Amino acid sequence: MNFDALPISQEVKRALSELGFSEMFPIQEQAIPEMLRGTNVIGQAKTGTGKTAAFGVPMIEGLDWDERRVQGFVLAPTRELAVQIAEDLRSYGRHTRLRVLTVYGGVSIERQMNELRRGVHVVVGTPGRVIDHMKRGTLTLDGVKAMVLDEADRMLDMGFIDDIEYILRRTPSRKQISLWSATIDDRTRRLSGRYMPNAKLISVSRDEIAVETIDQRYMIVADWEKLEILQKLINHLNIDRALIFCRRRTTVDRLTGRLKREGYDAEAIHGQLSQARREGVLASFRDFKLSLMVATEVAARGLDIVDVPFIINYDIPDDPLMYFHRIGRTARAGKAGTAVTLVTPEQHEELARIEALTGTEIRKMTLPPDFLL
Repeated sequence: MNFDALPISQEVKRALSELGFSEMFPIQEQAIPEMLRGTNVIGQAKTGTGKTAAFGVPMIEGLDWDERRVQGFVLAPTRELAVQIAEDLRSYGRHTRLRVLTVYGGVSIERQMNELRRGVHVVVGTPGRVIDHMKRGTLTLDGVKAMVLDEADRMLDMGFIDDIEYILRRTPSRKQISLWSATIDDRTRRLSGRYMPNAKLISVSRDEIAVETIDQRYMIVADWEKLEILQKLINHLNIDRALIFCRRRTTVDRLTGRLKREGYDAEAIHGQLSQARREGVLASFRDFKLSLMVATEVAARGLDIVDVPFIINYDIPDDPLMYFHRIGRTARAGKAGTAVTLVTPEQHEELARIEALTGTEIRKMTLPPDFLL
């Protein structure tokens, strides 16, 4: 199912298109229509499966722009996750009047209080700082229409059950609520049973990709030597067409610039580029006029890219599931493909998690010691 088929505003559709969202992830295809109807949802899904858009798009669609009070509320276990969710929501609502505030500890509470006084539509926060604001009277949740408990299992592991229930009891009884968790155990069932009447369970396993047709390799490299190793890899394997993935947009831009200066035919693609620019780069790569496309996760799913013989993970993905989405761009239509991941010495555990998830061997490779650029 395509995002264009959803009964959502043109402003949100435009933003999703600019971000490279076309066909939906399975969790999005199942959850978004239900949530647009107002259904309470329990989603069993890990990070990297597209769950932020699954709850974020319906939340944005339900907001009243003329009502400058908190209508959407997301509770997350960590500051880092709260910041990421807020950034994602802002990107989905970039063509609307959406105002999102992150609320977490370790930073000045005064700035957060000032933003709340000015009026925001959505708050994304961690339990401790949210309760701090509620007790000060600077955050009231009586106008909340949609509430999200993200990574509920992690919040329960961290001992936040009392905080979660304190917050839930101070939200309207008539609201939509969704709970998202990698595992649905007795604790999450009890929590959902008390606060989520008639919730629908949506469970999505990892996307199945024929990883056995992909030659998966990894190289141990120091962070400072990644660029040199990448160049040697391109030259040694005679790579004339590859999709290179980085975790961050800033890394994509920096790496693309350095590759160009070294004489490589490379262009960047990520969500912050204009749609025209992104489409131009994509068309050049698709038409074999561009050799190296350096990308963030935006190109991992939903873009029409086929016949890519090499995938290079310049950065190991943040989430093991995203590894599937990245390497799934190669070995299509019965063709062979190679995926090479650059791994720093401290990332061995991350590599092990990916191997466990794929159920296949990712073989170590080295370049000849005397191989020159």
